[in-house]
Amino acid sequence: MSIDTARFATRAVHAARSQPSAPPRATPIYLTAGFEFDDFDHAADHFGTGNGFGYTRTGNPTVRAVERQLAALESGADALLVATGQAAVATALLTVAGAGDHIVSSAHIYEGSRGLLVDNLARLGIETTFVEDIADPDAWRAAIRPSTRALFAESIANARNDVLDVSAIAAVADAAAIPLIVDNTLATPSLLRPLEHGAAIVVHSASKFLAGHGSVLGGVVVDDGRFDPALAGHNAPHLVLPARGGGPSVAARHGGLARIAYARESVAPRFGATPSPLNAFLIGQGAETLRLRVREQSRNALAVARWLAESHAVESVDYAGLPSHPDHATASRYLDGGFGSIFTVTLRGGLPAARAFVEGVRIFTHMTHIGDVRSLVLHPASTSHASRSDEERARAGVHPGTVRLSIGIEDPDDLIEDLAQVLQRTKEVAA
Repeated sequence: MSIDTARFATRAVHAARSQPSAPPRATPIYLTAGFEFDDFDHAADHFGTGNGFGYTRTGNPTVRAVERQLAALESGADALLVATGQAAVATALLTVAGAGDHIVSSAHIYEGSRGLLVDNLARLGIETTFVEDIADPDAWRAAIRPSTRALFAESIANARNDVLDVSAIAAVADAAAIPLIVDNTLATPSLLRPLEHGAAIVVHSASKFLAGHGSVLGGVVVDDGRFDPALAGHNAPHLVLPARGGGPSVAARHGGLARIAYARESVAPRFGATPSPLNAFLIGQGAETLRLRVREQSRNALAVARWLAESHAVESVDYAGLPSHPDHATASRYLDGGFGSIFTVTLRGGLPAARAFVEGVRIFTHMTHIGDVRSLVLHPASTSHASRSDEERARAGVHPGTVRLSIGIEDPDDLIEDLAQVLQRTKEVAA
């Protein structure tokens, strides 16, 4: 029976299956749960080797195209796109660590990542030690145990703008035969590519700068492809031991790509971190203009930060682009094309001044997001860092009068005018 001679209900379901082939200029969106197999052996081969596409949870052509794009931007060997930035962090950590293992992390990280380490991974038997002085390689080295499976840090920390000395900390990780995992969300590969400085794995919240438009969620894990079973196999037995049933190990099948292959085959699909192909498409579209946006945002941020630093209503500005920032020299050494566009400002007048600020801006949008083309503002102490103690917030540079700014691509003079009118209001509150 052909579709043309089938009855109405059958034609409604199947008539669109045959379509002409046409080479698209933009990445096609394969918005489908699964893919047809050619025959019995094709299906068996897919499940046996993982080659090709069978089900979108384990692979999709749109997603794969964007993975190749993002891996290239980070100078990585391969990438895995997942549903959110938080999923990217979780996938990367669960790829290298399991029950009884240990992670050493910077204390200056996104609160969601810190909560994952302290609350969730701890329940799975994975311990974490936090390093306060991330600029000191000896502090990282001293925290490593025989059970340590990774070092974790952010290239530019949220929210104090601490800048990681990637090469120095990567050398510590290499000496221990463990990967350095860097969350590069704030710097983006436009300004810094940690894999080029010795990091083993990079993660992003692709919802932020990579997409840029604030419309979708996504995350990505990028691997350097340098896993060496001879040097690091003792710290990654799940990659070098035979597979369940006696089959070849992950390392035997994938070589230097063993980590990212394990993440793709065993972690992300089983924990359900699959991204929508539509979201992948929109992330890929945004990434095409990443360099243009990030450089414009960085220029705007530097202009705004310099202006704020001169205001009598401002107590301090924590922006690595300013010579007054303790990590300015490190930032100048690593960041190419700008200093990023996320920073914090601490206002004189404390909480009342911060409240007047976030409620008085007209161009800045008050929301929990960063890396948008629009300029955004948030009060960390009452939102993203609310679960931390006063002492912990102070160590992170978050005070009652601190607001976090994410600078967009608007005209910087308009942003400064908006800040000028709102700072006048905060001065009146403080008085």
